Amino acid sequence: MRVLVFRHVPFEHAGLILPALEAARISCQYVDAFLDQADSVSVSDADGFIFMGGPMSANDGLGYIHAELSLIRQAVEAGKPVLGICLGAQLIAKALGARVYRNPVKEIGWFPIWWTPQAASDPLLAGLEGPETVFHWHGETFDLPDGAVWLARSERCQHQAFRVGENTYGFQFHLEVTPEMIQDWVRQDANSNDVRELEAELDPFYNAQRLTELSSLIFGRWADFLQSPAPPK
Repeated sequence: MRVLVFRHVPFEHAGLILPALEAARISCQYVDAFLDQADSVSVSDADGFIFMGGPMSANDGLGYIHAELSLIRQAVEAGKPVLGICLGAQLIAKALGARVYRNPVKEIGWFPIWWTPQAASDPLLAGLEGPETVFHWHGETFDLPDGAVWLARSERCQHQAFRVGENTYGFQFHLEVTPEMIQDWVRQDANSNDVRELEAELDPFYNAQRLTELSSLIFGRWADFLQSPAPPK
C-alpha cells in the first residue's frame, strides 16, 4: 500500500502522520507541489492521498493548486482515502464546491476544539470527549461541502473538521506537528508576519504529549481505511 503526501513548502511535512503509516506497513512518498510535481500525479498512482498545509491560499491561481483540486475530486469519486491538513482541508472543501475565505481572526497557537455530536459515531473520532487542546496555524476557513459531516469547532473558527463520504477528512488544526516542527515554523521567513503579530511566544511543548496520543489514534484509524477503501461513487 502506498500514500502520496503533497507538500506545499518543505517545512510543512507529514510529521506525526508518518509513524501511523509505518505501523500499518504503508509506504509514503512526498509530492512536492511547489516543485510542480503535482501535475504528473494520477489518481491510480496511490491507495490514498494526503494534502498538507502551507502559507498560500486554496484560492490562489497557481498551477499546482488547480492540479490538486482536480486530483482530490477524482480520488473522492474513486473512493480512495483522502486526508487534508489546514490548507489541505481547505483544498478538499474547495474541490468539492465549498467556499474558502478569510477567517475573522488568525488562529495561531494552542487552542481547544470541541467535537460535534456527530463525532461520537465517526470512525476516526469515536470515543473522544472534548475539549481537546490542539495546535493551530491558519488565517482562512471554509464552508462545509454539500453532504459533509461537521465534526469539530473552536471558539475562533467554526469549521475545524469534517468528513465527506466514508473516508475523506479535512482537519483545519495541526495534529501532525511535533515540538521540533513548531520551532522550525516560527523561524521560517514565510511565517514571519504571523509570528510578529503573536501576543506571546509559542510554547512548542505545551500539549505535545497529548497531541502525540491523539495523532497515533486518529491517523492510525485513517490508515485502516487504506486496507478497505470505500467503493467508487
